[in-house]
Amino acid sequence: MSDPGAMLPVAILMGGLATRLRPITLTIPKALVEVSGKPFVHRQLDYLRGQGVRRVVLLIGHLGEQIEASVGDGSAFGIEVAYSPDGPTRLGTAGALRRALPFLGPAFFVLYGDSFLPIDFAPAQAAFHASGKLALMTVLENADRWDKSNAYYRDDVVIEYNKAAPRPEMRHIDYGLSVFTDGALRDVPEGQPVDLATVCHRLSIAGQLAGYEVTNRFYEIGSPEGLRETTNYFAVKEK
Repeated sequence: MSDPGAMLPVAILMGGLATRLRPITLTIPKALVEVSGKPFVHRQLDYLRGQGVRRVVLLIGHLGEQIEASVGDGSAFGIEVAYSPDGPTRLGTAGALRRALPFLGPAFFVLYGDSFLPIDFAPAQAAFHASGKLALMTVLENADRWDKSNAYYRDDVVIEYNKAAPRPEMRHIDYGLSVFTDGALRDVPEGQPVDLATVCHRLSIAGQLAGYEVTNRFYEIGSPEGLRETTNYFAVKEK
């Protein structure tokens, strides 16, 4: 029986083409873009180790073999790392997670390969376990500051998440860290491209998406502006 206090494994989605960072990402995957002197995925793994995470599964696609060559089995980072490639067909975020389920177990964190989230993961995990729901989404009160707010959150529940058709009462945004059970992805057809936003919308409408509110801003390297901000964050932090 698994230890309920142990940190859940983490799936990191990094199979995209990273078109907004071209020409950098024509020859290297976004995960290996240098951020203040270190490949970004190395920074993510270092942070996860500090959170007590023991196992990470990298969901790779575009130029994924370079990520495998750089990270290896994770021993250099003090973490066990496994890989789940998209294969010949790009599966989208939910499709990639569905494919990776055999590596992940009954419950796991999910984060994006271009995000750095300076929060403690343990309280989010505890909130997930306490909720009894199929999934949990961390949310930030955004009020359209960084992007269009897409989550209606109240009393520890995401009542509706709708990235495709946000409504005025939605003041929160998906922070980029979630917890899923394997059951949350049961309806995703194997081998088919499906977006995680679609799954989260369905879960919220079904009353199965818990919420955990955070207040720290997130950092991302998915855009040139985000890459500059994140590089500055680490440069200042490590002075």
